[in-house]
Amino acid sequence: MSKTALLVIDVQQALVGLHPYREDEFLATIRQLLQAARNSDIEVIYVRHDGGAGDILEANTEGWNVHEAISPKPGERIFDKNVNSAFRSTGLREYLTQKGIDRLILTGMQTDYCIDTTCKVAFEYGYSVIIPKGATTTFDNKFLSGSLLVDYYEQKIWNGRFAEVIPVNEVINKMVSIAE
Repeated sequence: MSKTALLVIDVQQALVGLHPYREDEFLATIRQLLQAARNSDIEVIYVRHDGGAGDILEANTEGWNVHEAISPKPGERIFDKNVNSAFRSTGLREYLTQKGIDRLILTGMQTDYCIDTTCKVAFEYGYSVIIPKGATTTFDNKFLSGSLLVDYYEQKIWNGRFAEVIPVNEVINKMVSIAE
């Protein structure tokens, strides 16, 4: 039987402070998923990006901290990374293996960087990946809006290839059924 974890990637003070696409709805979605996971005894795992000295995501600075709207509870694991993949040199894969976790519910920032990379690496490692619609976000860039980027990755890149992209309420229903 599959064991599931909810991954919350790079939802950090400095990034949220730059006001990504659908900021308020995104944070509300993450809070909803966190509550459902915790109520269903699904492990919650956070990943933080360390951008290095002088970066807005420099380790041990205010901007590096997980955003206060979705703070970890005592005992919830946090893995730190310094590349787009949540797996590379973080110990995350080893931890998931040790815990017998083979299904990941993937959420966080940024859709087109760390979420996309982590999704594809998780797929390559054989994890079943679920991405709740609207549970990732990013910023406008000189080529595309944040809205178009999220829609493009959810509908064209991930769904049916690397992950199952489904509405949040369906993900929560899956969490509840796992707990029963």
